[in-house]
Amino acid sequence: MNAMFTLIVVVQVVSALAIIGLVLLQHGKGADMGAAFGSGASGSLFGATGSSNFLSKSTAVAAAIFFSATLALAFVGNKRAPVSGGVMENLPAAPAAPAAPAANAPAPAQGGAAPATGAPANNAGQANQIPK
Repeated sequence: MNAMFTLIVVVQVVSALAIIGLVLLQHGKGADMGAAFGSGASGSLFGATGSSNFLSKSTAVAAAIFFSATLALAFVGNKRAPVSGGVMENLPAAPAAPAAPAANAPAPAQGGAAPATGAPANNAGQANQIPK
């Protein structure tokens, strides 16, 4: 499957480069004054009766190959193995939250010290503020 995908990508890139080269080689309809009066018909592939020359027909073939390769890439690229689970199953496990202190915890051993588990009393409510 991977070799087919690579082959189709190579065909698409080569056809895209061919289209670019062929378009740049062609001259526009108003490139010279003689083209307006029919003198450009001598350069056509099938003589004066053909309306397009070899370069424009080659460009059309390269465009058809490019279009086919694009459709093939869409078809081959869409073949994926079915997903067994959801997106959330692939996430790493979340770390455990720290245990909250109990409401009836014993008083600290030293008289006026702040508790070791919480923020000091004078900084209460300032933890989520943006510094100035």
